[in-house]
Amino acid sequence: MTKDPTKPNEMEAIPSLLQSKRQIDLYQLDVDAQAVLVAARLMEAGAKLGHAAEVHFSRFGLSTGRYRLLADLEDNDGEALPSQLADHLGVTRATVTGLIDTLERDGLVTRRASSKDGRQKSVVLTEAGAKKLREMAPEHFTRLEAMVSLLTTQERSVFLDLLGRVTKGISALTDDME
Repeated sequence: MTKDPTKPNEMEAIPSLLQSKRQIDLYQLDVDAQAVLVAARLMEAGAKLGHAAEVHFSRFGLSTGRYRLLADLEDNDGEALPSQLADHLGVTRATVTGLIDTLERDGLVTRRASSKDGRQKSVVLTEAGAKKLREMAPEHFTRLEAMVSLLTTQERSVFLDLLGRVTKGISALTDDME
């Protein structure tokens, strides 16, 4: 029996709208079951994407975080303060320190006195780090393109808009409820 690619299998369809409605009824909540389903599916997709990204970057001897740090340095003329990197990546300074330590050990970045403020240490992309980004770029960007290849250009535009709006709502999971 051939699987119809337009129909998700049972595991891909969990949670379902029916399941969301049952849970909402069980807890006697006044919330939109479809909204709950969209959020649950988005969280599931995010988890799968996070795992796939780690597998992808491991091919290049990196993690997602280490790649993002290298790319951010490249975008900032090859040098940034650790605090700037933490802000750009949306992580703690402790996390950035760990990423820098590993990348420095691997020779992909180095620390030096800041060219803007000699009292601070900047993180600098080394030639080996820049080479790593250049060498992985063809495969990396081809795989990213392939990941969304089932969407038309118009669908990708709509998706980007929707994703931007959903991203603004992520704080609903982390903010204190009043």
